[in-house]
Amino acid sequence: MASPVIMPRQGQSVETCIIGQWYKAVGEQVKVGDILFSYETDKASFEEEAKEDGELLAIFYEEGDEVPVLVNVAVLGKAGESVDEFRPGSVSREEVSEEPEAEEQQATKELSVEPEVIIANEAGEGRLRISPRAKVMAEKLGVSVSKVKGTGPQGRIIARDIEQAAAALPQMTRLAQEKAATEKLVAGEAETGIGGRIAAENLVEYQSVYGDDFEVKKLSNMRKLIAKSMHQSLQNSAQLTHHMSADARRIMALRKQLKAKLEAGELNQNITINDLVCYAVIQALKKFPQVNTHFLGDSMRWFKKVHLGLAVDTDRGLMVPAIRQADDLSLEGLSSQLAAVAAQCRKGNVNPELLKPEAASFTVSNLGNYGVEMFTPVINLPQTAILGVCTIVPRPKDLGDGVYGFVPMMGLSLTYDHQALDGGEATLFLREVKDQIENLTI
Repeated sequence: MASPVIMPRQGQSVETCIIGQWYKAVGEQVKVGDILFSYETDKASFEEEAKEDGELLAIFYEEGDEVPVLVNVAVLGKAGESVDEFRPGSVSREEVSEEPEAEEQQATKELSVEPEVIIANEAGEGRLRISPRAKVMAEKLGVSVSKVKGTGPQGRIIARDIEQAAAALPQMTRLAQEKAATEKLVAGEAETGIGGRIAAENLVEYQSVYGDDFEVKKLSNMRKLIAKSMHQSLQNSAQLTHHMSADARRIMALRKQLKAKLEAGELNQNITINDLVCYAVIQALKKFPQVNTHFLGDSMRWFKKVHLGLAVDTDRGLMVPAIRQADDLSLEGLSSQLAAVAAQCRKGNVNPELLKPEAASFTVSNLGNYGVEMFTPVINLPQTAILGVCTIVPRPKDLGDGVYGFVPMMGLSLTYDHQALDGGEATLFLREVKDQIENLTI
């Protein structure tokens, strides 16, 4: 008997995954344990193995598609078996009816299969409600969703709406299709083919002010996810950044002392400047618990413990793992945990639960090693704030009694959600971080 292959759920917060690569093709024989396909969540990648023997009868999603979790992506079984009942959002011809009740039932069935996606209207007039399957279909068929009227519940755009819109688009004749592909032409405004089709004579050259000195490359799945997350963060919060500098003489002296202890065998962990900064941030968060929060719109989640997120740059993109209950750790323990999760991120085997935005209560992003003197970090929603740590540069400072000298100063950039924090609160917290760095004791 045929059985579906379901997109797994990796963590309770994961709603969709992107298919990376199919390792089996339709018609191939599969054995238990064979890798069927790879897929990616927000920041981690996985491989799905076959749970039973059989032939791969059907594949419902292609490489690069964003698929809701717990939805059928393929079917395994014996040759000749029907796969229609496992097709996501599909209904038989007998079930299609012109009656309103039947239309409502079909729309409700699709709604139960796929979660809803809210996207910005291309015309700038509010937002559109669309199913993930319809969204993917619109991108493939070149349908502008802003011009589609949804027939699903509450005006939601569903797959059949996209199919109808695509059918209404002008089609090319076969000769026009071949000519467009071989000569790199595009459709002009005129339509002279039979039935309103784009004929070969309607094709025009693509004009570009850049000529041929460029190459168009598709975004990686990871970059798409990061771009989507960053856009949502800026769309759904009132972000403001304050900048301040901290005297780094104390923290640099501590780093030198700890390095000497490591070389003498008195320490087992190489404690870095970043570790010391994170330790100072934790102490500041204890004094300002309103910053150690999540903003939920009409309420806030106040954490009793500090769950520190650390931005980690990897070959696959930016990842932000969380150190749970970081305030319970010693400096050496914190350093060890930070090093461990950073290594896991770069190897690609980090626990996906630690990567979800809700896992951390506050995030630190350190670009000091890259020589960045000032930047504006973007909040990892629903967190209330994020601290950007900049490089250490010599700057003039009043040393007292009218004496000025150049002192190593560390730039600090705090981005916060003005919906959750007032400017005064954010400034006092940032000043506390500065004081902790300048007077850090271990």
